[in-house]
Parts: sequence; C-alpha cells; structure tokens
Amino acid sequence: MTITVQIPTALRRLTAGTDRITCSANNLGELFSVLDGKFPELKPHLRDEAGEIRRFLNVYVNEEDIRFLGGSTYAFQDGDEVLLVPSIAGGNSDFATEAMENLKLRATITRLRDR
Repeated sequence: MTITVQIPTALRRLTAGTDRITCSANNLGELFSVLDGKFPELKPHLRDEAGEIRRFLNVYVNEEDIRFLGGSTYAFQDGDEVLLVPSIAGGNSDFATEAMENLKLRATITRLRDR
C-alpha cells in the first residue's frame, strides 16, 4: 500500500530539503522505520529512547489526528496522506493557528491535484 508523507519545513533540514516522500507502510511503526532508513538524522525527532512517538510530534492522516484514529495501531489505507507536525513552543498563537491552516490547505490542494 502506498502512502504520501509530507515533511514540514521545520524538519526538512534533517531530510536534505525533501518535502514529501511516497512509501509503503502498514502502520506508524513501519512508517517511522522507512523514515529512519531514508533520513537517519530525523529518527530522534520522531521517537523517544523507548521507541515511542515523541510527545511533541503530531501526526495527521488525511487531516485527522492519528490519536483519534487508533494511534500507533492505525492501519494505513492505500493513498493516505500523512503529515508530520512538530510542536513549536512559544511565539504567537495566531501564527501557529495560521501555520496549521496553511498545512491543511496544502494537504487538500495536493490531494485534489493528485486525483
């Protein structure tokens, strides 16, 4: 099954500027293993020392928070769009809200374009 992963600007310094990848993964653990293999510097930003998803990393699947879809047990479906969003502390909350809306808009545009 093929999914698309969007990598936000804040993490692209760890992916040599790659903004998206298409890969095959059945669940979040497999996705993180794929990302670990392609981008080793990204690994500590995705999982903690126990291998669990970082507390301040939000994962969205088709614009839905993965925590409400079953978390790490969620089974990806063919064509799912995954968005990784690291929490960024401080700053203006209006900016954070606007940034999230922009990410959602980009995901929607991408999904419509790829139909």
